[in-house]
Amino acid sequence: MTDPQPQKTVMIIEDEPDAAEMFAEMMRVNGFRVLKMFSSAPAMPLIAQEKPDIIILDVMMPDISGLEVLRYMRHEPTLTSIPVIVVSAKSMPSDIKIGIEAGASMYLTKPVGFLDLKQAVEQALQKV
Repeated sequence: MTDPQPQKTVMIIEDEPDAAEMFAEMMRVNGFRVLKMFSSAPAMPLIAQEKPDIIILDVMMPDISGLEVLRYMRHEPTLTSIPVIVVSAKSMPSDIKIGIEAGASMYLTKPVGFLDLKQAVEQALQKV
């Protein structure tokens, strides 16, 4: 008999509580342990401490832009391999290009449906 897979952790960094809770619920249904953060600054040391399996990140945050969090992670050797799915209301092709160039594994535009988020998380985790 094989050991069950250890529970994967997803960190959700989203300043809008309703959206954060919706994403959290989507991930809980899929068996993830969920960490929610409502601003970027306190999330950054927690990312380094927890090293979640995947991060769902909003771009427009009240303190530090989600893109800055992403750039920070991509320059930290211990965090570079963590997949990050950017979920943003910024949906212009130039916004998406900037997000991908900053190091996003995937870029989804709001509103995000359950299946789209689930597929994006599964795809991003397969690439690790």
